Amino acid sequence: MMPCQILGGPRAALSTRRSTVSNGSTVSTGSTGSTRSTRSTRSVTVVATHAQAGQSERSELALGQAKRRDVLKHATLLGAAAAGSTLFTPTLSAKANRLLSSDWEIINVPVDEGVVFLDVAFTGTDPLHGFLVGTRQTLLETFDGGRTWESRSVAAATDEGFNFRFNSIDFNGDEGWIVGKPSILLHSTDGGKNWERIPLSAKLPGVPQLVKALDGPGAAEMTTDQGAIYVTSNAALNWTAAVQETVDATLNRVVSSGISGASYYEGSFSTIQRSDAGEYLAVSARGNFFMSFQPGDTYWHPHNRPAPRRLQNMGFIGDNVWLTCKGGDLYTAPVEQLDNVDAFKQVKINSRGYGILDVKAVTKDVVIACGGGGSLWMSRDGGKTWKREKAADDIAANLYEITSSGGNTLIMGNDGVLLRYTGTFA
Repeated sequence: MMPCQILGGPRAALSTRRSTVSNGSTVSTGSTGSTRSTRSTRSVTVVATHAQAGQSERSELALGQAKRRDVLKHATLLGAAAAGSTLFTPTLSAKANRLLSSDWEIINVPVDEGVVFLDVAFTGTDPLHGFLVGTRQTLLETFDGGRTWESRSVAAATDEGFNFRFNSIDFNGDEGWIVGKPSILLHSTDGGKNWERIPLSAKLPGVPQLVKALDGPGAAEMTTDQGAIYVTSNAALNWTAAVQETVDATLNRVVSSGISGASYYEGSFSTIQRSDAGEYLAVSARGNFFMSFQPGDTYWHPHNRPAPRRLQNMGFIGDNVWLTCKGGDLYTAPVEQLDNVDAFKQVKINSRGYGILDVKAVTKDVVIACGGGGSLWMSRDGGKTWKREKAADDIAANLYEITSSGGNTLIMGNDGVLLRYTGTFA
């Protein structure tokens, strides 16, 4: 059975509340008393608003320095007035964005070199208001659909001295969730103005890799890199384990069924993708097989890879799945034929040998793919034919993640690279 004790209080000495989950096992959400007192005693962290210390190019140097000292002094006074609830840190303004082509622009984001962006989400109440997360506790906020970004910080993420990697963020309306590594869970009910840290137990199987804000107040689904899936409907007061058998146990049970490479499973997935319907696809860390999970299942189902080359990533396009292999191969197959390797058909995309790292359907007909060496492709016929964006070839970065929501389509790359689509999908 999948371990179900996933939440724990900040101190081991605190008493623990136990609640029964659907399969008869229990989860724990560390408490200092009753359920209500637990929620009331959690510390609330206010997202920091960074004071800007931009200097006008037309000003005299001495005047600019004086203005900057005034801004710093003003920020210090504001921080003292906030009594520690809000942290103001002056930062320099980002440079202007640069057009890449008639359809794409490169967004200059105020982050240090080496930061890797990992996810983007926009609130459900304002399609132009969103957040970008990544390594080094990166949290950025936009109010104009991703054209400009401002750095934010969450004090609760600095309490233990860790340099957290924020893996995933999602919103339903103004209710947002963030998960990361080392294991961390943040929750907001006001569109990201305030973030509350909800403690997670060290016994959580794996590291939180993906979070999905579900319909309804306090509803969310959290998935770890070891395939554990937990669902809450009361803002993380308690959770239900959707998977009731560990991936290791499943593979041990079916290893004789002909799943090539199952015996080499290293205990975690390299990629996990979730469809809007709650279906999952995951690639093993070595890329030698993949697994799937359907709502209502109690364990993951392993599948053989359809090609000799190792898998890189896979996901959903409507009623089909896409799958990429090392060397730039792209395959598609009907979602109901995952066990039939012959159902996977290779797609001509002219990858030039670069690995294809992500594929995303942004409309019914428009599909975007990205990969190594700044590779970028677009299809306007549902993925049947592809056209390469040659202007992206000069980008000195691998493009690995595509997000599209609220009419905002962004592509993330290493070293702080962020592309924004400016064209039309008509």
